[in-house]
Amino acid sequence: MISWRLAVPAVLCAAAVAGCITYFFTPVPPQPIAADQPVPLTLPNVTAGPDTGISTNAQPQSTEDDAIAFQQAAVAILKRAQNAKTSADEPLATGRIPLPKKRPIPR
Repeated sequence: MISWRLAVPAVLCAAAVAGCITYFFTPVPPQPIAADQPVPLTLPNVTAGPDTGISTNAQPQSTEDDAIAFQQAAVAILKRAQNAKTSADEPLATGRIPLPKKRPIPR
């Protein structure tokens, strides 16, 4: 006769194995993909005035200022690139590389 101490863990183990097999080998149906709503091509009718809080004196940013700032940044990057040193310039370690020593177990 089988004791309860052996039967209960055997049944639990068999249930766990059956659950794993079911989980890993059952096909999962693909999830439906919801299509987004198309964006309307017309802009809302907004009028600028004292009641709307929209500023009417906005000036577009100058592309000349952007070009000057870009040139200054490019010059600064190129000046730093001359001083940069890559690890590819250094020779490879050809000698013996010492390994760390084993430490005793603290007691």
